[in-house]
Amino acid sequence: MNYVFLFAIGIGIVAGLRSLLPPAVVAWAAHFGWLNLHGSPLAFMGSTAAVAIFSTFAIGELIADKLPTTPKRTALAPLLARILLGGLSGASLCAATGKSLVAGALLGGTGGVIGAFVGYEIRRRVVNNLHIKDIFVAICEDVVAIALACFVVSRW
Repeated sequence: MNYVFLFAIGIGIVAGLRSLLPPAVVAWAAHFGWLNLHGSPLAFMGSTAAVAIFSTFAIGELIADKLPTTPKRTALAPLLARILLGGLSGASLCAATGKSLVAGALLGGTGGVIGAFVGYEIRRRVVNNLHIKDIFVAICEDVVAIALACFVVSRW
């Protein structure tokens, strides 16, 4: 079995949890040469500009997620962002191994949908069933998302 497709789904699931984290981690991995995107249409992911932009937005998202005014990740606009950014990240992983960009984008986008709905439901249930504040669950979710994203890109 080819594990790159599983990793494309995995990075998409991370996008479902935190939409901007996967492209930031992928950009850093490409920038340091851990993912070889040279010669692919996604070579820009390894640029200093991509690293700076995605990292800044990812940090902003980690902060904004804790605010009470942040919309649900399953609302249309946030869900579309998760699909697109999961697709970009999944396609980048596939590009690094010479696999189909389209397959990577579809798998990453699908993972984004899975991560958004499953992550939302788990977070809601943990908060309601354990009667703890959402911010503590959100921080734990951040840690899980960061660890999973780093695990996925470190497999190359």
